[in-house]
Amino acid sequence: MKEIFGSALAAKVRTLGPSMTRSMHRVAEAVAADPAGCAALTVTGLAELTGTSEATVVRTARLLGYPGYRDLRLALAGLAAQQQSGRAPAITTDIAVDDPIADVVAKLAYDEQQTLADTAAGLDTVQLGAAVTATASARRIDVYGVGASGLVAQDLTQKLLRIGLIAQAHSDPHLAVTNAVQLRAGDVAIAITHSGSTGDVIEPLRVAFERGATTVAITGRPDGAVTQYADQVLTTSTARESELRPAAMSSRTSQLLVVDCLFVGVAQRTYETAAPALAASYEALAHRHRR
Repeated sequence: MKEIFGSALAAKVRTLGPSMTRSMHRVAEAVAADPAGCAALTVTGLAELTGTSEATVVRTARLLGYPGYRDLRLALAGLAAQQQSGRAPAITTDIAVDDPIADVVAKLAYDEQQTLADTAAGLDTVQLGAAVTATASARRIDVYGVGASGLVAQDLTQKLLRIGLIAQAHSDPHLAVTNAVQLRAGDVAIAITHSGSTGDVIEPLRVAFERGATTVAITGRPDGAVTQYADQVLTTSTARESELRPAAMSSRTSQLLVVDCLFVGVAQRTYETAAPALAASYEALAHRHRR
């Protein structure tokens, strides 16, 4: 069981590798190699073990999806106790490796419902309305996101394109910044990052902000670094993330809800042009669905 958990955590470390510094890599690799041993260490102890600083340990914990090292340490301790007890390791907070597939479906469906409810309850409709107003009248809309958030960025842009707006999704950080340089007042830039600290998303948003574009952050961390460059902040649910949950499902679900709310609001504001544009796109693609 330790091997199952260790390999899953190692996979997450590999996935997040491009976002890590060398010192953060050392911390992450130590945690992946020996979660139980690291759970017994204080932040100072882990910093000494990896030859890094306490600040680096905390930053690594946050990148792995935890508010701080204490939260990561508690999660590691709980999983270590689970391994020692002989219980099946958890895939998510509630789902174990040996759960029947029917239970997996029921538990995931319930978890998704709770995620959506939490996001809806915490969404600031005043800021959402301001983001809708800016997007509906924008000359151009750039959307930034990487990884799972990049999929959400693509979802938003294809919706906006189908109602006749000029929108682009950028997952390549160099192209994102290159495009952000061209933005100006009257344009909109939207950054999607669950952690609120993804540098490849923050950098183009900063450039867009400095160029005078209206900027929007969709994030699970309202105090994250991305928000300092955002005119509007749309907060997603963070309560149900898990270190073993693949593709950041909870964060993606809540992001998609916010994106849909933004899109529908824009479609309402631009209905006279949006409805014909949407009909035209359906007609243009209809023959592909009849094959």
